[in-house]
Amino acid sequence: MEWKNFFAWIPEVKSPDEKKLSFNVKLKWTLIVLAAFFILANVPLFGLSSSALDRFEYLAIILGTDFGSIISLGIGPIVMGSIILQLLTGSGIVNIDTNTDEGKKFFQGIQKILVFFFIIFESLVYVLMRGLEAAPGLKGIVIFQLVLGGLAIYYMNELSEKWGFGSGVSLFIGAGVSWRLMTSAFQFINAQGKNCLVDFGNTACSGKVLLLIQSIINRYPTEFVSAFAALVMTILIFLAVVWAQSLKVEIPLSYGRIRGYGVKWPLSFFYSSVIPVILVAALIANIQLFGGMLENWLGHATFLGHFVNGRAVSGLGFWLDSQNILELIIRGGFLSRYLVQAITHIFFFVVLSTLFSVFWVKTSGMDSKAQAKRIASSGLQVAGFRQDIRVLESILDRYIMPLTVMGGAAIGLLASFTDLMGALVKGTAILLVIMIMFQFYQNIAKQHMEDMNPAIKKFMGSALK
Repeated sequence: MEWKNFFAWIPEVKSPDEKKLSFNVKLKWTLIVLAAFFILANVPLFGLSSSALDRFEYLAIILGTDFGSIISLGIGPIVMGSIILQLLTGSGIVNIDTNTDEGKKFFQGIQKILVFFFIIFESLVYVLMRGLEAAPGLKGIVIFQLVLGGLAIYYMNELSEKWGFGSGVSLFIGAGVSWRLMTSAFQFINAQGKNCLVDFGNTACSGKVLLLIQSIINRYPTEFVSAFAALVMTILIFLAVVWAQSLKVEIPLSYGRIRGYGVKWPLSFFYSSVIPVILVAALIANIQLFGGMLENWLGHATFLGHFVNGRAVSGLGFWLDSQNILELIIRGGFLSRYLVQAITHIFFFVVLSTLFSVFWVKTSGMDSKAQAKRIASSGLQVAGFRQDIRVLESILDRYIMPLTVMGGAAIGLLASFTDLMGALVKGTAILLVIMIMFQFYQNIAKQHMEDMNPAIKKFMGSALK
């Protein structure tokens, strides 16, 4: 049996019959997927005795999940499948021509197989290694629920890609980070389960905004500086990411059949967008997650590290992790080993973000050849040159690969540096949510413009991607 016949047996979300969905249809399905995500995140696993993963809050943010719920796997299997396939294709071990329709279908089919494998594998690992400990006799039921939740996330992602405004993976991460940003700022239930608003003068609040007000009233200078620094750094990181996101190179194009008509084809500085950071952050998350579960299962630390309250204090997990340097300086807990850890964290992020950026561009139809075909199909050409795909490709080559490398390294540097500065949530998480929301804004604005002006679809639609 040929591979394409085998892949045909795998269930998939049906693509819409219409070539272009309306704004209202995309909005409806995006909201349905988002609502389903929050509902599933609040459905607890039946038969769960205890969860050793609750302390991995940062990992839950990056994986777009809530440990202990039916979607505890989150986007982990999707990201791991993508990472493995990109490494195989990027290294030349697997040769797939994604520029052809057959190649794209084969690539997507292999990716599905890998995702399904990791759904089953991670479900088994979570339960058998007691990351999610099942009650006696209920291991099979818990594993089955995790598999169902993993499949639900996968098909919700596919539904969002085909019927919504974009990637479900990005949507789930954006929703999770936004929720945690709000709770980090305004949470009034502290770790002991007490409501600080009931006794505002004596019960410490968890939310930084409320804690800032408390510290002023009670005259606690250290708590005031800590809360104020977290809020200021969050705002500064937000402004820095918004500014960096606006950087782009614009290539002047003209429509050959209409004299005087021209557009500018934008190539963002972060050309591969937020995908490299998602992949790197998810890889670190999985290393720490499996390191903690492996130690819990074996009863002793491994090369992945020794974990205390969900944080690695030694091993690979520690050197890939990051500390809130600003908070440590404020509270007088800064040590030289944290500076070395910060350097290794930045190095790891920059190198892997660059690699994943290159792999992503080459395998997702964003390279110069694919872009040249997209421009030519829109009837556009580079101003001053004849309409030839080869000419377009040679000109795009000057920009796309340098932007891919520099943008990947820059976004890795920005993400890792913001992790060290201390904010309401991890700097990487803030970076992700801002870029994801900006992406969704662009998709929504593009869709709205196309609905208002159908002709733009033909002439300019591709340029706005």
